[in-house]
Amino acid sequence: MTSTSESVLERASTTQNATDATRDALLALLRHLDGTGYRFVTATPGTHARVVARADRRRATNVRDALGWSLPFARATVGDELFELLQAAGVVEPAGDGLFRATIRVSSVQGTLFLHSAYPTIAEDSVFLGPDSYRFADLITARMGALAPGARIMDYGAGAGVGGISAARAAPGTALTLADINPKALRLAGINAEFAGLDHREVEATSPADVEGPFDLIVTHPPFMMDEAGRKYRDGGDLYGAKLSLDWVLEGVELLRESGKLILHTGVSIVDGRDVLLERLRQDLDPKRFGFGYHELDPDIFGDELDQPPYAQVERIAAVGLWITRLPNPA
Repeated sequence: MTSTSESVLERASTTQNATDATRDALLALLRHLDGTGYRFVTATPGTHARVVARADRRRATNVRDALGWSLPFARATVGDELFELLQAAGVVEPAGDGLFRATIRVSSVQGTLFLHSAYPTIAEDSVFLGPDSYRFADLITARMGALAPGARIMDYGAGAGVGGISAARAAPGTALTLADINPKALRLAGINAEFAGLDHREVEATSPADVEGPFDLIVTHPPFMMDEAGRKYRDGGDLYGAKLSLDWVLEGVELLRESGKLILHTGVSIVDGRDVLLERLRQDLDPKRFGFGYHELDPDIFGDELDQPPYAQVERIAAVGLWITRLPNPA
C-alpha cells in the first residue's frame, strides 16, 4: 500500500519530469528554428492587428505566419518535425477547421531567438516582447561598457529576458540573474538564456530589493502606462505611470557595486513640457553617490493612449533611456 508521503513525492516527480520535458522541447524548438534561419521582428499590437486583418492573412502560409504573426496554421504548413516539437512543448491548440494555433511567438533580437506570448497579449501572465525590447537592447549594448569575466548582471522585470540576455551576450563570462514576479516569464526567459548559451539563474521577486546583490550591471524595463484596470504587466502606478520606474531605480542602485551601472528603459508622461520622471530623479538621487545620464529615445510613443481619461493632462509619452553609475565612496 502506497503511503501519502510516497504519493506526494511521486506526483512531484511526475510534475518535474513533465516540466523538464516541455523545457527540452522548447529548447529543441528554438534550435530547429535557428537552424532554418528563422527570423521575425515583433511590431506593436496596433501594427500587428492591422497586418493580420488583411484579407490574405486569415491563415498561415509559412512558419513566420504561424510563430510570428500568430495566425492559425495547418500541420503541413509548419512540417511534421516542428509540429511535433510544438505538441511536445504543450504550446499548440486546435483553432477549428483542422487548423492549429501556437500559444507562443518566437522573435529575433540582436541575432538570437526569444520565446514570448502569442498575440494578443491580454492575459495577466503574458510575456512581452516588442518595439520597446529592441530599443532596450540597443540602449544596453551602447551604454553598458566593458564588464570583466565573472561580473554579475541582473535583469529585473525580465519578461522574455531580452535586456539581460543582450547584456550577457555582449560580455562573455558574466553571470546573469533573471528576476521577475511572473513565473511564466521566468520560465521562458530561462529557456531563452539557455538557448543563448548563458550562465544564468532565475529568481522570483516582487521588487529589486528581494534579490541579493551586489551587481556590476542592472538592466530594467518596467511597466509605465496608467492603466485603469491596474494590470501588473502594464500599470506603472502614480506619477503619471512613472512611479514604478522610479521605485525600481531607487531600489536597484542600492544593489550596485562601486562603479556598477544601472540601465533603465521606460516610457514617461510629458506634462506641460515637464518630464515627471526626470524631475524626481534629480530630486531623489544623491549626486555624491550616483552620476547619471538621460536621453529621450523616442519623443512620441503610444499616442492613442492620450484619448484615455487618465491622460487628460499629458501632452505626449516619450521613450527614455537612463544610465546611472555608483560613484566611488568618498575618502
